[in-house]
Amino acid sequence: MSFANQTLTGSKPEQYAQLLAQARALVAGETDRIANAANLSALAYHSLPDLNWVGFYFYDGNELVVGPFQGLPACVRIALDKGVCGAAARARQTQRVEDVDAFPGHIACDAASRSELVVPLVKDDRLIGVFDLDSPRVGRFDEDDQRGLEAIAQAFLESLT
Repeated sequence: MSFANQTLTGSKPEQYAQLLAQARALVAGETDRIANAANLSALAYHSLPDLNWVGFYFYDGNELVVGPFQGLPACVRIALDKGVCGAAARARQTQRVEDVDAFPGHIACDAASRSELVVPLVKDDRLIGVFDLDSPRVGRFDEDDQRGLEAIAQAFLESLT
C-alpha cells in the first residue's frame, strides 16, 4: 500500500477517518515506537494542510525529549512546567491553543508557529510523551482536528507493547 501523496476527501471527520485507517495500516504489526512515531509524523505532516511542524516528544522520567518529527529543527528538551507540550504532559489532557502568543509560557521553537495542538500519550496510566502539531495559522485546529488527532495518537499507543 502506498501512502505518499494520498488525497483525503469528504468532510473533515471523513478525512480523519481515512487518515486513521492509513495510520493503523502504517503501525500494523510494528511495535517500535521510533519507527511508528516517524511514520505517523510524516503521514500527518504531508496529509494535513497548514502545518509547519508535526512530531513526538517522549518522556524520559524527568522531561520531554524530542523524537521523530517533520519540520524545522526543534527544541530538544521541554520541562513539564513549560509550554503547551509541558502543559499537555502535566495535565494529561489535550491542549488546543488558538493563538500561541496568548499562551503563558509558550516556547517558540519555530517563530512561524501561531497555533498548536498537543495530545498527551498515556498508556497504562503512564506518561509516554506527547504528539505535537504546530501551524503558521492562528486558529488552525478545531474540535474535529482534536478528535481526529487524538484517534491517531491512540493508534500509536495501541501499537506499543
